[in-house]
Amino acid sequence: MTTKKTLMFKKVLVANRGEIAVRIIRACRELGIGTVAVFSEADRHALHVRYADEAYLLGPAPSRESYLRSDKIFEVAEKSGADAIHPGYGFLAEREDFAAKCEDLGITFIGPKPSSIAAMGDKGKARATVIKAGVPVVPGTEDVGNMTDADLLRIAPSIGFPLLIKATAGGGGKGMREVKNLDEMQTLLASARREAESSFGDGNVYLEKLIEGARHIEFQILADSFGNVIHLGERECSIQRRHQKLLEESPSIFIDDELREKMGNIAVKSAQAVDYVNAGTIEFLVDKDRNFYFLEMNTRLQVEHPVTEMVTGVDIVAEQIRIARGRQLSYTQNQIKINGHSIECRINAEDPFNGFMPSTGRITHSLLPTGPGVRVDTGVYPGFEITPFYDPMIAKLIVWGETRAQAILRMRRALEEYRIVGVRTNIPFHQTLMDSHRFMGGQFDTRFVEERFSMEDVMEVRTIDTEIAAILATLVAHQQTERNANIVRRNERDTSNWKWVGRWERMHR
Repeated sequence: MTTKKTLMFKKVLVANRGEIAVRIIRACRELGIGTVAVFSEADRHALHVRYADEAYLLGPAPSRESYLRSDKIFEVAEKSGADAIHPGYGFLAEREDFAAKCEDLGITFIGPKPSSIAAMGDKGKARATVIKAGVPVVPGTEDVGNMTDADLLRIAPSIGFPLLIKATAGGGGKGMREVKNLDEMQTLLASARREAESSFGDGNVYLEKLIEGARHIEFQILADSFGNVIHLGERECSIQRRHQKLLEESPSIFIDDELREKMGNIAVKSAQAVDYVNAGTIEFLVDKDRNFYFLEMNTRLQVEHPVTEMVTGVDIVAEQIRIARGRQLSYTQNQIKINGHSIECRINAEDPFNGFMPSTGRITHSLLPTGPGVRVDTGVYPGFEITPFYDPMIAKLIVWGETRAQAILRMRRALEEYRIVGVRTNIPFHQTLMDSHRFMGGQFDTRFVEERFSMEDVMEVRTIDTEIAAILATLVAHQQTERNANIVRRNERDTSNWKWVGRWERMHR
C-alpha cells in the first residue's frame, strides 16, 4: 500500500463567520489544534471571534470588502502562522482559485483539490462531467463555458418551461430564478446574474428544467487521498422556500433501502469521476415515480451536515481535518449504519407573519433548549446584533429520536423551549410545520411550503397569544400601580423598629 506523508496542523485559519466558524473552532479545539478567526467590522464582537485563539480584522461589513477578500485572508494566514485554512460553506468555500492559491503558498486547504472544485463546483461543468460518467441529469444546458443571455434565450424553448436559472458557482438558492415563459426571462436573467455576482463573485448562470412534484435528496460523501470513497446516507431537503432550505432530516421517509443503495452508489461514482477528496454532497431530484437525477455537487461542508452526524455518529468536520492531514478515512462503507432519525430546523431572523421579511436588531434574551437528543449550533448570544449584511440564520436546532415520530415530538418540545427576544424569528413557522398532518405523513415535495402549507394556524395562535399578552400586561400595570400607591415613609426614629425594640427591652430588664 502506498504511504503518504501525514501533516500536523499547528493552527487552522477559519475563513468564515457565524455558527459554522464556531463549529469548526470547536472541532479544532478537540483535536488540540490552534485556531485563527477573521472578522468584519460588523462581527467584531461575534462568538467565533471570542472562541478562537487569535482573531484578525478583515475590513468593513460588506462581504465583498471582508470575507470575500482572499488577499486579506492570506495576509492574516502569513501573519498568524496558520498552516491550514478551513473555508466552511459559502464565501470562498467553492472557489477554485482560492484553493489553488493555498497550494501555491504551502497552506493546506481543508477541502477538495482545485481541479475537483473546477469540475464539480461549477454547476455547468459538473453536469457535463457526470454525463460522461453515465449519471442521469436533469435536462438543461450542457455547455461547459460561460453562456451569454442571447445563448440562453435561444436554448430555453428547447428545454421547455417552467425552468430554472441557476448560478454556476452558487448554492443556498442565491442566483436562482424560476422562469415560467420566455417573455420574463430577460429580466430574470439580469436579476440572477446580479445576485450571483454579489454572493459569489461570479455572475455566470445556466438553465435547468424544473421537475414538478420532485423531492430534493442529497447524499453526504467522504473521500480520502488513498482512493477510498464512502457515503453517509441521504438527507431529505424538500422543505424549502424560494429554493432556500428551511428544514432537513435524515433518513428520508421517501427512500427505501434499495433506492438508498442505488443512489448512494451513484453518489460515490460521481465523486470518483473527478478524483474527489474530502467532504462533499451529491444532490439529486427524485420524481414521484422514484426516478432520480443528478442536480449538482457541493464541494464543501453543508449547512445541514449535523443531521447526518446525529444518525451516523461520524464527526464530519473532524474527518475533513483528518483527510486534509493525509490520513485515511476512519470508516469503511460497511461500518456506516443509520441509527434513528434526526431533524434540523434552521432558525432564521425573519418574520413568517410578514412574508418572511428579514428582521434585524439586537438579541436581548436567548434561552436555548436542552435535554436528551437536542443540539443547537449557533453563533449568537444575548447582546449580539443581527445585521442586514449576512445570511439571517441565527442557529440550527437539531434533534434525534429513535423513530421519526419521536424526533418530531422532540422537535416540538425544543421549539417550545427556544426563546429569542429582540428580533423576530421563524420559530412559529417550524412549530406549525411540526403540527402539519402532511409533513407528519411525509406527503411533501419542494413546492410544499409555497403551495400547500398555510400559516393560518400560526395567525390564529398569534391572535390568542396577543390577547393573553394584553391581559398579562394589564395585570402587571395594575400591580405596579398598587405598589406605587403604598408609600413607605422613613421611620421618625433614627433607627429601625427592630433595633428600637431591642433597646427598649434592655432598658426595662
